[in-house]
Amino acid sequence: MNPETIVIKKLYPLIVFIFIGTGCMFQKPDYVEMITATELNRIMQNEDIFLVDVHTPEQRHIKGTDLFIPFNEIEKYQDSLPQDKNTAIYLYCESGPMGNAAARSLYELGYHNLINLEGGAKAWQKAGLDFE
Repeated sequence: MNPETIVIKKLYPLIVFIFIGTGCMFQKPDYVEMITATELNRIMQNEDIFLVDVHTPEQRHIKGTDLFIPFNEIEKYQDSLPQDKNTAIYLYCESGPMGNAAARSLYELGYHNLINLEGGAKAWQKAGLDFE
């Protein structure tokens, strides 16, 4: 084996680790908290929350949804959002990524209390919870 092949073989696990670690950061941004369907349901039973469906195309909404905003049009709907930027905004889409994208847009607008439903509406349905 030549020396270059040995170096590549030794570096391969490190390269794989870096790609996996970087991918995980994109899945769970630090500006949004992830919440399970059962946790969200429990909170909804005890509190009045601001729940936003951000999935496109529009889907069946979780019972209690306050607003539908396409994940890529957050800025167009600023007037419909809470004026207090510390208000908790709970987000969901079909499976999670559009919720993260919406959270990023909201964060850039100054909102800092952002919660995304892990697994989205699919997780909600799998948990046997209600839709409108």
